[in-house]
Amino acid sequence: MEKLLIIPTYNEKENVASVIETVFSLQQNFHILIIDDNSPDGTGAIVRGLFSKYNGKLFLEEREGKLGLGTAYILGFRWAISRGYQYIFEMDCDFSHDPHDLDKLYKACKYDGADVAVGSRYVKGGNVKNWPSIRVNLSKGASIYTRLITFMPVKDPTAGFVCYTSNVLEAINLDEISFVGYAFQIEMKFAAWKLGFIIKEVPITFIDRKYGISKMNKGIVKEGIFGVLKLKWMSMFKNYRSRVKNINENSAYQNEKVLVEGK
Repeated sequence: MEKLLIIPTYNEKENVASVIETVFSLQQNFHILIIDDNSPDGTGAIVRGLFSKYNGKLFLEEREGKLGLGTAYILGFRWAISRGYQYIFEMDCDFSHDPHDLDKLYKACKYDGADVAVGSRYVKGGNVKNWPSIRVNLSKGASIYTRLITFMPVKDPTAGFVCYTSNVLEAINLDEISFVGYAFQIEMKFAAWKLGFIIKEVPITFIDRKYGISKMNKGIVKEGIFGVLKLKWMSMFKNYRSRVKNINENSAYQNEKVLVEGK
């Protein structure tokens, strides 16, 4: 029980069974947690129908309504930590992220020293396919804008194809993560960077969805633009380190002190 892939869904009936079956066909010992926001198209029912085929490997959390990407992932992170997973992955359900690239992210964390591995469109070797030029320019502009405001050395800060090691998620105070849209992705990377964790970008090819409807809207864009400014300002007051982590570290320090003084 080492690797958990978290996939938030809302109206993904065309994609959800295929993406689940593709991930399991890779035979890389992933477990999958689907977090569905009460999709009216029956996405959750499709997942439940696969339980018997993937018994003990496929899980579903169903929420009462559309509560946002960020809160879905935070639920998933807590679910993963409580069950002892070491490597926790994020991925979209629409095949814009190629499941075959999951192993690249895993190897970056397992063997190459990364605490956070980001599937990046904007490092050497990365690419975007089937997006209109206006959306590519908007995405690239958002990345440059984020780096200029935050100084965070990540070329694709809005990327949603990520692997976190468990120690990162345990160290971050998830209660302090305030964004729910795609700015959530920026804030999580920012929190990890502020806490001194190593972020490694792995080149991927991002392919626009074939089925279903994009969740991008004006509100998400607005959150991204103004959220980065808010993030920079609030970082002077926020403590992204988990209080639980601090307690554990203090306890470890006290125990070590007792052992040393007892010599």
